Order: sequence, then C-alpha cells, then structure tokens
Amino acid sequence: MTKIKPLKAVLYNTEKIGNLSSVTCPPYDIISPERQKYYHDLSPHNFIHILLGRDVPGEDKYSRAADYFQDWLRQGILIQDEKPAIYFYNQQFNIKGEKRVRSGYIALLRLEDKGSSVFGHENTRIEPKEDRLRLLKSVKANLSPIFLVFADKKRTIQFIQEKFANQKKPFIDIQDDEKTVHRLWRVDDPAILGKIQLDIQKEDVFIADGHHRYEVSCLYREQLKQKAGNFTGEEDFNYTLAYFTNINSHGLSVLPIHRLVKLGAKNNITDLLSGLKEFFHIEEFKDKVRFFFLMEKAGMQEHVIGMYHGNNYRLLRLKNVKMLDKMIPDKSSAYRSLDVAVFNYIVLKKAMGLNTDENIEYIQHAEELIERVDNSTSLAAFFLNPVKIEQITKVALAKEKMPPKSTYFYPKVLSGLVINKFNE
Repeated sequence: MTKIKPLKAVLYNTEKIGNLSSVTCPPYDIISPERQKYYHDLSPHNFIHILLGRDVPGEDKYSRAADYFQDWLRQGILIQDEKPAIYFYNQQFNIKGEKRVRSGYIALLRLEDKGSSVFGHENTRIEPKEDRLRLLKSVKANLSPIFLVFADKKRTIQFIQEKFANQKKPFIDIQDDEKTVHRLWRVDDPAILGKIQLDIQKEDVFIADGHHRYEVSCLYREQLKQKAGNFTGEEDFNYTLAYFTNINSHGLSVLPIHRLVKLGAKNNITDLLSGLKEFFHIEEFKDKVRFFFLMEKAGMQEHVIGMYHGNNYRLLRLKNVKMLDKMIPDKSSAYRSLDVAVFNYIVLKKAMGLNTDENIEYIQHAEELIERVDNSTSLAAFFLNPVKIEQITKVALAKEKMPPKSTYFYPKVLSGLVINKFNE
C-alpha cells in the first residue's frame, strides 16, 4: 500500500529573498563542479551551500551544512509553514521547440518494509549513499524530493489542477536558467488532502529520479528505528519527501544519455566498424539533421544505435533481435528490449571488448559529444534513443535494475523549493 501525508514544509521567505531563482538549484547528482561554483557564487543563500557544499580543507562540510540550515531558520531566511499541506507543482518547459507542461504534487511518502509498492529501476553506488546519509544525519531534513511516477487512475492531479491551479495564483512562480517555469500552490483543505491520500493507496509508484536518496532514507529509518524505545511507525523518519506525477502524462519527458568512448590501440575505427558489421546493418550519413531524424524514426520499431566519428554519422541497425536471448540469457525480455543493453552487450563487450564502465563518459547533450569527437581522433560518440516509460516500469516490476545512466527525466525538480524538516 502506498501511504502519503501532508507536511509543514520549510520554504524560503520571500520577504527576505526577493528572487527565488537566485537561491534554488537542481538536484545534487547532476551538478557539475563548474555549476557548483556558479550556484555558490550566485547568492550567499543559494541552497547549494546546504545541498552540495564545497570541500574545504579542515572543515566538515556536513556540519557546515547543518549550521547554514539552522542559521537560516533563525534568521528567517527559511520559514516553516504553520499548516500541513501537499504542494501542487507545475512545470512549463520546451523540448525541441515543443511547449510541454508536467504537473504533480509534493508530499511525504511512507517508507515500507515488506510488500512495498515502491519500485526502482537503477543500481545504486555506495559512495553517493554514504555522502547523502552523512548529510541527512547532520541536517535532519529531506533537502530534495524523490521523483516518483504512478498511473493516477483516479485523475487526482487533474482534479487538483482544476480545483487550485486554474483558480488561484501560485505562491511560487519562478523561471530557472534553462527557462523552465516552476509554480507551486498549497493544498491544505482537509477534505482534499484526504482524497489525495486515499486515491494513491492502491497505486504502485516507480522511482524516476532519486534512487540513492530513497535508499538513504530507508537506511536512516532503520538506524533510528533500532534506537527508538517505543517505535510506532509514524515517526518523522518513517517518511521521506517525494514528488508524484502521472506516468501517462504527455509532459513526462525521458531524454537519452549518450556515450563517449575512448578508442584504444585495439579499437581503431577500421577494426571497430568491421566488428560492428557482424551484428549491425550500418548506414552512413553526412547530414546531421537527417541522421538524427532517421535514428528517432527507426527507434520506434527496431533497435538502432547512432555513431559519430571522423565527420561521419552512422546508424547501426541490429540484424537479428533473437541474438539478445543468447547474449543476455539471465535477464528478462524487458531488460533485453533496452537499446542501452544492446549497446553494452554488443557494441562494448562483443565488438570492442570493453566493460561497461571502462573508457566511457556519459553525456546528455549530443552536441557536446560531437564537439569532443571533432577535437580528438581517439574518441567515438554513440547516441541512444530515449528509454520508453513502459520499459522502465517493466524492468522495475521484474525486480531488475537498468544499466547505469539509462534515463534522464526532464525537467528536474528544483532543490530548495520544498524542504522537509524532521522534528527534534
């Protein structure tokens, strides 16, 4: 059963912070060192100082983050709402010139033990979990919501949209540096809160972003549960901050993450193409626009990987899908249907003799890969089509994990808009 509840959110005080765009930032895991510096310099009250503080010799960045958090609360930079609410969250953005809207709500999600209705699709790593756990223990707050999708059979999000967003002004209305507009409304009517909580109870929810944060919340819960004298299951640490959106919404946008591969002595381009021809039909293009158009079109019906090297674009069309059954026999058909699985098992392992984490950079923007390849003869770019949302849910329901860097949900939920502070 999926259990949620409203929260008394900690928010930036607009009477003291005039421009909220200067104090919010993306989730920690997509912030590069360059962007980390940018947000640090943007404002002394930017949320980055708490979420992803700089490493300074002789300083504990986790206790420093907690000091910032408590100081900003004392100074009234951050304030806590008086009434529990669920926060309706609307994002307007553009993809390839098309305007889209994604709507959802932010609430507290109950962490479950057995028979959980929360499904993940991504493998997690120890280092990020240790980092986030230390920060959580120090600050004692959920700083960024986990990103969840669900079927929304009761059309709850549409109901809130019509009841609130279409009739009232948002209390937050800002635009980020990618020109995405973020708007928030408080929903605190007890009757409506009860409806929202009831509607989601029988729904399975799937983690889109925030696998590390979810697992860290579970670890934190277990550690405090062992210390609790009279454990009730309703303590603050049994819940984590989460954003919920409709899995069937047109605004739910999944973008691909591409691969930049370093070619070694045994992987010169001639030998690589010869190895790829065993598994793929290869077509060459000079026209970039036509190449990406045909790649997207072909990806609707077959496995296709894009490649760029030496000013040539190539489409790699898989010759026989049945070969995946032999190459990946220990995985489900849902896993074998992923283009990223085709890339890992055939392009990397079979054609190049590489492990999936060897000589590879993961880059979201195709133009960046092209520029990097143009400036180096030892690099090749491989492009992937976006993973379909139904593929993600099938892999998750099969209790399997997708390869690293398989999905990029866009836009991200901003950090610093809604914070969940635990009671002392």
